[in-house]
Order: sequence, then C-alpha cells, then structure tokens
Amino acid sequence: MSDIEIARAAPIKPIKEIASKLKIPAEALMPYGHTKAKVSLEYIDTIKDNADGKLILVTAITPTPAGEGKTTTSVGLNDGLNKIGKRAMVCLREPSLGPCFGMKGGAAGGGYAQVIPMEDINLHFTGDFHAITSAHSLLSALIDNHIYWGNAAGFDTRRVTWRRVVDMNDRSLREITSSLGGVSNGYPREDGFDITVASEVMAIFCLSRNLDDLQTRLGRIVVGYTRNREPIRAEAVMAPGPMTVLLKDALAPNLVQTLEHNPAFIHGGPFANIAHGCNSVIATRSALKLADYVVTEAGFGADLGAEKFLDIKCRSAGLRPNVVVLVATVRALKMHGGVGKDELTLENVDAVRSGCSNMIRHIENLKHYGVPVVVAVNQFSADTRAEIAVVTELAARHGVKAIDASHWANGGAGTMELATEVAKLADSGTAQFGTLYPDEMSIWDKIKTVATKIYRADDITADQKTRNTIKDLENSGFGDLPVCIAKTQYSFSTDPSLKGAPSGYVVPIREVRLSAGAGFIVIVCGDIMTMPGLPREPAANHIQINRHGQIEGLF
Repeated sequence: MSDIEIARAAPIKPIKEIASKLKIPAEALMPYGHTKAKVSLEYIDTIKDNADGKLILVTAITPTPAGEGKTTTSVGLNDGLNKIGKRAMVCLREPSLGPCFGMKGGAAGGGYAQVIPMEDINLHFTGDFHAITSAHSLLSALIDNHIYWGNAAGFDTRRVTWRRVVDMNDRSLREITSSLGGVSNGYPREDGFDITVASEVMAIFCLSRNLDDLQTRLGRIVVGYTRNREPIRAEAVMAPGPMTVLLKDALAPNLVQTLEHNPAFIHGGPFANIAHGCNSVIATRSALKLADYVVTEAGFGADLGAEKFLDIKCRSAGLRPNVVVLVATVRALKMHGGVGKDELTLENVDAVRSGCSNMIRHIENLKHYGVPVVVAVNQFSADTRAEIAVVTELAARHGVKAIDASHWANGGAGTMELATEVAKLADSGTAQFGTLYPDEMSIWDKIKTVATKIYRADDITADQKTRNTIKDLENSGFGDLPVCIAKTQYSFSTDPSLKGAPSGYVVPIREVRLSAGAGFIVIVCGDIMTMPGLPREPAANHIQINRHGQIEGLF
C-alpha cells in the first residue's frame, strides 16, 4: 500500500486519549476537531518544574535524491521506544505548503512510521503558518504606513531590509517594485517576497520560550536603516504588540499521534538553510517535561541541521541532547559512492564502501559536541546483507554502532533494537555536550570554525564589503551571536555536485544578514533561494479531490 493508503486504513484515536498518555488533562487541550489539538500555554506553565526527560536528536548523512528518511526514522524510533516500554514522544516540524505543492509532496513520515491525520498536517493544520504569514505581513504594512505618514523613525527607503512573505513557491515574487500607482499608494521602492518558512518571524516563533520572550524578540527585528545607517527596529513602528496578538494561539504546540497512537508534537518549521531548521523550543521543552524520552529532528544533513540545532537552538534554549541518531540508507551511500539513481537497486558493495566516507565524516563531526552517536540504517527492500555489513563494519571502526531498522515496513517493531541502543546511550550519562565555539569568538572565526571543523574546508573568503559588514555588526554589539550558515544541503562544500567527503576547498561568503530578533547572523554561501520556484511539473498538477471526497496526489 502507498503511504496515504496506509494512513487512511489505520484507526485514529480521539486526541484526548493520546493526551492522557502524557497525563495532560482534557481541559488543557484546545481541540481542532477530534484528532488534533493545541496544548494550552497556561498548562505548559504548570509543568515547568517537572524533571526533564532524555533528548534524542535525529539527523542524517548528506541528502541525496535517493532519500534518507529522517522524519520516518524519528517517528519509527518514537514508536520503537514506546514498544520497549519507554514513555516517549516525538517533536517534528510542520510542513510548508510551498514544497507540498511543489517538489516533494507531504512530509509526515512514510510507510508504517507516520504521524496522522496526514492530510490535515500537510494542509493548513491548525493555522500556525497562516498566523506567522499574517504577523509578518502586518509588520510589512506598518513599515510602509509609517513611511507614508511622515517617517518619524527616519527610514532611508533605499535601505528597508524587511521583505514580504507568502507560504507558496512563486519565483515571480522574488524581486518586485511596490507602492506604484501614485502618491496615495506611498513611495515606490524595490521589494520582494520570501517563502514563509524563511521569515525571521518563523525563526523567532520557534526560538521563543513564551509570549513575553516572543514579543521582546519581535521588537528587536531590524527592519531597515536610516541615512546614517543606524538600524531601525520593529518596535519603532509599534509592531511587537499586534504581531504577538496574531501569534498568541499559534505559539501553543500541536498534539497529534503516530499510526501506533503514540504522542507527537508538530510545531513550527523554519528553513534548515536560512534559519535553524528545527521545531519550536516550546514544543521541545514541553515534551521534555511530559515524557521520559523525546525524539526530535533537525533538517537536512548533520552539517546543516544538526550543527544549527546544537550551536543555535541548544545554545538559545539551554537544551542538552543525550544522544544523536545519524540516519543513513544504503541507497544514499551508493550515490555518494558514484552510483546513478537508475542503478541503486543493484548490489554494489564497493560503492557503499566509498560512499561511507560521507557517513564517517558526519560521525567524526558529531563527536565535536560530546554526545554519543548511533547510526540508523533505514532499510530499503533492495538492500543486501553484504552492503549493510559494510556500513556496520565502517561505523564500528569509528566507535559507533550501525543498526538496521525496518520501521517503514514494520513500524515500531522494526526499530526495537535501535530504540534499545538509543535508550541505553541516553541513560548512560556519557553525554558531555558543548557547542562548537564560544559566544565571545569573533564572527569571522565562528564562520571559519564551522567551515573548517564541520565542512572540512581549508579556509573561508569574502570580499571587502562583506568583511566590512561583519565588522559593523560586531561594532553594533552583535558579535556574540551564533552564526547560521546557509549553503547547499547536497554537499559538505558549497558545490552541490561534490558528493562523499570533499576537502581542499575554500568556502566563499556571499552575503551577511542580521536576524537580531531570532538571535543569530545568517551567513549566505553560494546560491541559496529564500523563495523557491515550482518545477516543470509541480506536485500541484496531480493534487485533486476524487469522487469519494478524498485528496489524491498529495503523497
């Protein structure tokens, strides 16, 4: 059966029953129908003194078109932990409508390791992304209205840095001219749109600890500059209050269930390139107070998602992971070993061995953070024993267990061995978590540290204008912020064609952007799109409602 057929065939329990597994009372729920609900912020405040459970980060090798399955593995591991008698839950990001109708379809796991209700999660869900889009748009409107009615803050209209957003892939909106049509429409200027998941409001939403923190961070957003190049913040246009009002309900985490009726929080969804690529701090911290083991996922490969989770989210939220699960597939390792997509079903032990250089580098990198690692080999039907044996052998040489997991086909039963090892490592007390660099390190040295230690570049480079921008940020008091490096997800380098474990290259810094409200500095390396386009044949072409009233083509 297909993913959607499996999801539709599965019984789904009332969300109150799922909440009771975590001892969440019914009155703490804000139901959205019978199968999903928000957990109120008032209730979350009452559990803040509970002891924390163990935090398990799921990341992956460098992505390939063959697929790695982080979300599927996160869900399967959560089910496996519950199956071996642990009280566990999973925390995931919300899917964006843009990719759902563009390239990849739905994002709720796969096979027998899914979160449900699948269609709801992928389409509108509880309206969080709409609230974030509206709050962002309100700030855009307030900026232009402020300029129209006298510009008391002194905006240089050539230096308004706040762009607009929409949660859909639309390349025609990347660069626009706004306020055309005469004096009554304002002052014409260059503008543009990003996709909602690239919005700084999304990053702030996911890093805020509560409503007060949210409002404070929103006020710190730098939205433009004066003619003297002094920063102007969102508080100058009276935006934080009304933006927080739009986001107050959205900030409560969303509770759903897996196919095996285990609890899952799905909340927030920032880009894993331009932002930190993790679910919300509120969801993760609340889950740690409610469950003994919390599985969470970071976007893209470990060089992007895990690095940002560990160096940005953990630093900001005071989180300390107990174990990291590195997801790999034999298929993806073959691609890193030079095999084309049309030959992945053929046994090729040599290609797997060569491609394991990518897995090994990620293992070595994760050890910088002092957290134990286990490799989850996400099983495909064409995998052979000889190929899996190579992965197991090479992981063992680097002090890490590689465990075959069949959760796509068998659900939680297919991850019981993995879950047992993960729980053992989490309970061992061996994690000695530390970030890659200290706050006080210079911005340039922070970038270079990530580039040389994680990407294995020889050096970094930038033109004088970019170097001056970095110096200006330090002189303005932003030097203690962590860096969020935006580069291709398809390679350790900035060249997506370089598979495996490339080295001997230099990372070029193309642009530096301040995200003062989120609390990090975005370092753009290479060609990064903050507004994706649709492919020649988008997923939307095949999405429709059939004569039975069911959605087709989304998955």
